[in-house]
Amino acid sequence: MRVRFGVLGPVAVWDETGAPIDVKGPKHRAVLARLVVARGRVVPVGRLVDDLWAEPPPGAVGAVRTFVAALRRALEPARPAREPARLLVTEGPGYALRAAADSVDAWRFEETVTGTSGVPPRAALDGLDRALGWWRGPAYAGYDDEPWARAERSRLEQLRLHAVERRAEALLGLGRAAEVVPALDAHVAEHPWREEAWRLLALALYRTERQGEALAVLRRARGLLVEQLGVDPGPRLRRLEIDILRQTEPLDAGPVAADRVWTEAAAAYDRTVAAGARARLESTVGLLRSLAMAGGGGLEAAREQRLAAIVAAEQLGDPELTARVIGGYDVPAIWTRSDDPPQAARIAAAAERALAALHPGASQATRARLLATIAVESRGTRAARGPEAARQAERIARHLADPALLAFALNGVYLQTFHRTGLAPVRDEIGAELVALSGRHGLPSFELLGHLVRLQARCALGDFPGADGHAAAVDLLAERHERPLAGVFTQWYGALRLAATGVPPQDAEAAYRMAATRLAGSGMPGVERGLLPLALLCLRVWHGRPVHVADDDTDWGPYAPWAEPLLLLARDRRSAAGAALRRTPEPPPDLLAEALWCLTGQAALLLADRTVLRRAHAALQPAVGELAGAGSGMLTVGPVAQHLDRFAAALDR
Repeated sequence: MRVRFGVLGPVAVWDETGAPIDVKGPKHRAVLARLVVARGRVVPVGRLVDDLWAEPPPGAVGAVRTFVAALRRALEPARPAREPARLLVTEGPGYALRAAADSVDAWRFEETVTGTSGVPPRAALDGLDRALGWWRGPAYAGYDDEPWARAERSRLEQLRLHAVERRAEALLGLGRAAEVVPALDAHVAEHPWREEAWRLLALALYRTERQGEALAVLRRARGLLVEQLGVDPGPRLRRLEIDILRQTEPLDAGPVAADRVWTEAAAAYDRTVAAGARARLESTVGLLRSLAMAGGGGLEAAREQRLAAIVAAEQLGDPELTARVIGGYDVPAIWTRSDDPPQAARIAAAAERALAALHPGASQATRARLLATIAVESRGTRAARGPEAARQAERIARHLADPALLAFALNGVYLQTFHRTGLAPVRDEIGAELVALSGRHGLPSFELLGHLVRLQARCALGDFPGADGHAAAVDLLAERHERPLAGVFTQWYGALRLAATGVPPQDAEAAYRMAATRLAGSGMPGVERGLLPLALLCLRVWHGRPVHVADDDTDWGPYAPWAEPLLLLARDRRSAAGAALRRTPEPPPDLLAEALWCLTGQAALLLADRTVLRRAHAALQPAVGELAGAGSGMLTVGPVAQHLDRFAAALDR
C-alpha cells in the first residue's frame, strides 16, 4: 500500500485510494509530524520525549513507543507481525520516517516549485498552480508554537509566498496582467514587507494602462518601508518607478520587447563596430560568458567558441588583448572534472603564454585573471602549477581588494583543494567566504557557486540540515538570475540525501535515475558521463547488495577502471578482477576521490589484496569523519569510518 502524508495544513495521512488513514490522537500526529520535519533522519527517543512534553511525565519513553507502534499498525496494516517496518523504522537510538520523496506534500511542493525555475511561463504556471493547490491551511497546523516545527513552518511559508509571486510573474510573462492585480493586491495587504510583491503589482497595473495606480502602489510601498522599517526600497523597486515615470517602452511588452531590444542592439553593434575590430573579440567573451550560464547547447557552444576566440586573439599578436580574452571568461566552475580535458589543457597553455608575454608594467589584475584561469583549467590533474597559480591569484586579488577578482581566484583555490582526502572543512571555509563576499558586492554567479561549495562540504560532513539551506539558496538564486544548470546539482543532491538518510535502496536508485534525466543534455559531459552507474554501484556496495553485472554498452565514462574489478567479481572472474585491481590507478584529485578509494578498497577486501587494501586505508584515513563521495553533492558510498573499520579488520587478520 502506498501511503501519502500531508503537512501543508493539519497533519493527515491517506492511503493509495485517497481515503484518510486514522492515525489516532494529537500525540500520535505530533510524532508523525516531528519525523516528517526530520526528512528521513533519525530522531532519538529522548528528543521525541522533549519535543512532545514541556515536562515529560513518568513513562514518557514507553508512551512514545506505544505511539510509534500504533502508527506502524495504521501505516502498514498488512505487515506480518514479525516483519520489520518499512515506513516508520527503528534505527539506532530512535525512529525515522522512510517515506518516498513524492509521498509527502511538503517535499513534493518544494521540489515542484524549485523545478519551475528557468522554464517557460506556461509550464511554470502549470507547476505552480499544481503546487499551491496542495495547501490545505497553514503548514503543520495545530503545532504552531512547537519549537521543533517553527523553523520548518516558517521556511515552507516563505517558499509558498515565493511561489505566489512566481505565479504572478508567470502570468505577466504570458501577457495576462489583468489577472494578476486582484491576487497581488490581497497578497501585499497581508505581507506588506515583500518588495517583490509590490514590484509585480505595480508592473501589472502599468501593463493594464493604470500608470497612476502603479505609481501610487510604489509610493505606498516606499512609505511603509521607510516609516515602519527605516529602510529605503531596493534597487528593483526604485528602477521600476523610474521606468514608469519615463514610460519606458519594454514595460508594455514583456518578453517581446526584450527580444526587440536584443535585436536592435546587436544590429547597432554590427553597424558601429568595424568588422575585424579587436573590440569584437572582447565583446564576444562577455557574450560567451552569458551563453555558458544558459546551459545545454549554450554551454557547449560557449566552450567551442571560447577556444576559437583565444586562437584569434593570439593570431593578432597582442599579449594584453589575449590576456583579456582569456581572463574575461570568469564562468564559475563547481565540478572538478573538466568537460573537455584536452581543451582545458590548451587554454591553460595559452594563459601561460600570455602571462609570459605580458609587459612588466601590465595590470596586476590581468595577471591574476590569467593565474586564476590556469588554476581552474588545471583542476582534476596533479600538476603542481595549478595550486601554485591559485595561491598567486588569490594573493594579488586580496592585495588589490577587488571583490570580483577575488571571487574568481577563490574558485581556482577551491578547485585545487583535492590533493588529499578529508578536506571538506577547508572547502566549507572557501564557500563561506564566497557567499559573504559575493553577497556584499552583488556577484550572484559566485554567490551561487559559494552555496554549491558549501552544500558539497556539508554533505561530506553529514550535515544535511545545513546542506538543505544551501540547496534552497541555490534554487532561489538560480531562479532569480536564470541559471538553469544549478537545478541539476540540487536535484542530484536530493537523490544523494535520500540515499544517505536511509530510504530503501530501491527508492534511492529511482531518485538517482530521475536526477540523471535532468543531467542529460545539460552540456556538462564531465559531470554526466558515468555518473549514474557509479552512483548505483556505490549504493549497492554501501548496502552490501549484489553488484549488477553491467551490460556491455553501459558507459562508465572515466570511472571504468574503479568499477571494473567489482564487475569482474560479479561475473565470478576472480583472476581477471585481481589483474584489473592491480592496474587500477590512484583516483584523480577530485570530488569523487573518496568514493573511488572505497570501491578500490572493497575490491581489495574481496580479493584479499593486502597491498592495495593498505593503500586504500591510508588514503581514506584523513576523511574518517566524512561520508565517502558525498562531498560531490551527487552520490555516496556511506561513512568512510565504516569502510576503514572493515579494511582494518581484514588487515589485522
